[in-house]
Formats: sequence, structure tokens, C-alpha cells
Amino acid sequence: MVLDSLGSSLKSTLKKIASAVLVDDSLLDESIKEIQRSLLSADCDVQLVLDLSERIKKRFKEEKAPAILSQKERLVNIVYEELTSLLGGEKEEIKIEKRKPFKIMLVGLFGAGKTTAAGKLAFYYKKRGYKVAMLGLDTFRPKAREQLKQNADNSGVDCFIDVKEKNPVKVYNKFKNDLSSYDIVLIDTAGRNALDKELIKELRDINDAASPNETLLVITADIGKSAREQAEAFADNSNIRGVMITKLDGTAKAGGALAACTVAKAKIKFVGVGEKKEDLESFNPKGFVGRLLGMGDLEALLEKASEAVSEEDAKDIQKRMLSGKFNLVDLYEQMSAMRKMGPLSKVLEMVPGMGQLNISKDQLQVQEEKLKKWRHIMDSMTKKELENPDEISVSRIERIAKGSGASTAEVRELLKQYEKSKKMIKLLKGGDPERLMKKFQGAMKRGF
Repeated sequence: MVLDSLGSSLKSTLKKIASAVLVDDSLLDESIKEIQRSLLSADCDVQLVLDLSERIKKRFKEEKAPAILSQKERLVNIVYEELTSLLGGEKEEIKIEKRKPFKIMLVGLFGAGKTTAAGKLAFYYKKRGYKVAMLGLDTFRPKAREQLKQNADNSGVDCFIDVKEKNPVKVYNKFKNDLSSYDIVLIDTAGRNALDKELIKELRDINDAASPNETLLVITADIGKSAREQAEAFADNSNIRGVMITKLDGTAKAGGALAACTVAKAKIKFVGVGEKKEDLESFNPKGFVGRLLGMGDLEALLEKASEAVSEEDAKDIQKRMLSGKFNLVDLYEQMSAMRKMGPLSKVLEMVPGMGQLNISKDQLQVQEEKLKKWRHIMDSMTKKELENPDEISVSRIERIAKGSGASTAEVRELLKQYEKSKKMIKLLKGGDPERLMKKFQGAMKRGF
């Protein structure tokens, strides 16, 4: 999970609130102290944490409690709202204008990962139906343009580079007319070890020539509180309108970068949550905090689902399931869609309620391996066996096991899981979603 340590400690605090008999000053003070420790451990600025603490305490003591919320629910809700506010409040996306091309320029210091970020952005927008091109204006770093070309090829978009020209403005002017047919152009620029006069001049020259619609500052999550200084410095010199934070999955100290950018009045637009080209998310403070607190992120879940399976296919699967005709073909399609959505751990943290279950990383890894094994087993089945799993005999189980490299016990385990899934579908068909969720949560605790 993103910010695993911070999320675990915050969820632990909320559990204490939820299990408390009485919400009094003692519980309030203790909860706030635990939240302070959690945020400071994640490298958040001390003053930001103190200000947050005061707002939580003041709101709980002075605001009139809504009749529909208990005192415990009200405290949890205030914590959620204040953490969301700390990370930017409302989601702010880049609005792609219709006139072509819409130019997004990436700036940042050396080693921030701008070139890799450009490749992820290209894939992100291509998936959403835009015609995307990448333009390499990093003429400072050796091999930067070749790397950009590789990322473009990996994302399936066009790339414009000139490996000989050292002047980035001349490179832009060379390809300016070629870029006019694209919906979005991603402009990769050079970085330095510090925001020096040379880099400032270069960025201003590129900005004057290209007139980007959006300028994104790319920073790494592990720089912590110094993110604020970078954001403010780049804002003063290159007209940045947003921030992309990379390597958010690889550090427990990213809280500083997340909070500091907001204070610097530079809205976070994207976060990198992995090494693959698809590991990029549009940043939504509400959903992000929801995942940290184990409340889930339905918006992100639905977005992932829409990328994994088309609306037409989803309706077809739903129609077959609700008709009671659920077989291994349907189970296979469900598993394939889940695989496309990403690692099981990332999917489950988006599901409301699932993030609060005590499912260890080892348990999730076991389930990941099971899903892979089951796919191999189903690949070894005939069409008739997939469509009529109830008719699979002992001899067929032995043949399937041999063909897939699995044991007969593993084949039987898959068939048993199919029966469980079939029963859950019947519950869903019967209109009892609450009972279904309880069954699902119980299954996860037991490891399916």
C-alpha cells in the first residue's frame, strides 16, 4: 500500500476511537497525539501538524454535532476532513482544451524522474483516447532523449527528438509544425542539481517559445519537507500549475512532500505509485485519505475497473451472473479483469471497509500466487470443462493437473473456490448485498 506505515498507524488510532466507550477530553487528546506522531514519522512539517491538531480539537469542541452522527463518528469524520484539507481538499484535474495541441511541460531537478513520468503520462492519456506525442528538450543529460524515445515506444506514442542539437528552443521550433496534429504534447525538459541561473534561463526560454498550457513540477516523494522549497522556487521562476510526485510507493516519508506542496499552493495533480507505465494516478485528496484510513476510494476503484474491462463486457458479465449461469469462464474473466486492475493489495485498499481488515502482506502474496496458478489450471481445461465445471470427474482433474503443472489438490481448490463464488452470486441475485459483503470479508480473513 502507498504510505503503508502512515496508513497503519492512522487506522490504529481510528480503531481506538471506534472501540472507546466514551469520547471525552482524554480520548481526544490521546487520539490527537497519536495522529501527530504518525504524521511526524511521515516527515510532515511540525507546524503543519500542530495547526492540524488545533483545528481538530477546536472543531470537535465548538461545532454543533449533526444528529445523524455519534460522537465517535463525528471525531473520525473531522479527522478525515482535516487530513483531506491538509493534502489539498478538492481534487483538481488538468482540463484538456480542445484546441490542438494541448502542451504539458515537465520541469524539476536532476533525478526527479521527469523522463519516466512523461512516459507514464503518455500512457495515461492515450488510454483515455487522446492522440499523444512526446518531445525531448532535455539536451543536458546524456541519453535523456534516447530514454524518452524508449518510454514513448513502451507507451505506444510518437516521440520527437534531435540527438545532435544542443539548444532546446531550436529543437522545439524544428518539430513545432509536426506537433500540431496531436491532442496532447508532453515536453520533457532538463534538470540540474539545483535551481540555478542557467536552468532558470533555459526554462524561461522554452516557456516563451512553447507557451505550455500546463507546467508540472516533478518531485520525488523521498525529499520530504524540502518539497515546499522546490515548489515555491519553481513557481516563482517557471509558472508551474501543478505537481507530480514520483516514487510514492517506495518511502514512508512521503507525507512531507504531499503536505508541503499544498502549503506552497501547488496542487498535486498526479502521483506515481509503482515502476510500471500504468502505475500513475490522478491525485484525489479525499480518496487518498480514504485509503490511508481504511475507508476505501470508490472513485479510483471504478476508474481502475473501467480501464480493465469495457462497459459492454461488464454488462455482459453482469447479465450472465444475475441469470444464474455462472461458470469457470465467468470466474476466469473476473480474475483477468482483477489482474488488469493491478496487484491485489492495491485493489483491496480501494474497496470501502477492506482496508480495515487485518490482511497481512504474506496473505495477499499467497492470494496473488493462487490467482496465477488458477489461471494456468483453467488454461489447461477444455471449453466444455470451463462451461460445465460441475461435471469435471476425478480422471479429468488428474489430466488438468498434469497439463497445467499443478497438483490435483490445487485443481480441487480452484473448483471449491468456484462453488464459493457461485454461492456469492446467488446471494447477490437475492438482493442481500450486506450479507454478501460480510461473506466476502470473512473469505478474505480466511484466505479465500
